[in-house]
Amino acid sequence: MEDVVQIDFKKEVSPFSKFLPLSLSIIILFVDQLTKYLVVKFIEPYSIGASFFGDFLSIIHVAILCIAFRFGSGFQSSLRSILFGILPLIVLILVLIVYFRSKEFTTFQRWTICGIIGGGLGNLYDRFFRPNGVVDFIDVKFYGIFGFERWPTFNIADMGVLICGILLMVSFIIAIIKESSEKKEQHDK
Repeated sequence: MEDVVQIDFKKEVSPFSKFLPLSLSIIILFVDQLTKYLVVKFIEPYSIGASFFGDFLSIIHVAILCIAFRFGSGFQSSLRSILFGILPLIVLILVLIVYFRSKEFTTFQRWTICGIIGGGLGNLYDRFFRPNGVVDFIDVKFYGIFGFERWPTFNIADMGVLICGILLMVSFIIAIIKESSEKKEQHDK
């Protein structure tokens, strides 16, 4: 009798392949906090430190207690702490739990998730340890698009979350399309 070999199609993930992408989290957190430190040290609050390409890009020093588009600026301090500090911390913890338990993420998806984690940690650090709020410093002209003459000021952490979030969503869409076409091919056979 022949032995039946069962093949597990789920990719086994080594601990190293789960921990290596966390280096991106650390890099984003470090660069974010370093740039914020430099801005706080060398640029007066609510002033322009440098401008590039005319007034297209400016490095300024602002600290905000709310989030993008001034959402939450009218909230009480305790509500802001819960909505913009405690809840995001809980979400990051849940993301880390799913990240370490799941064997379904591709290597690329693991790196993008860790980029989001690094950016989230950068802003959470500010929310918990900077009394004036999150330091933002990148100010870009937006030419009236969506009614904004200038895009809301942002930082390296915000860039990490946004860029890696977009890349993660694109990777999910590509995976869904690929899986759908594979099912169609199998069905057509």
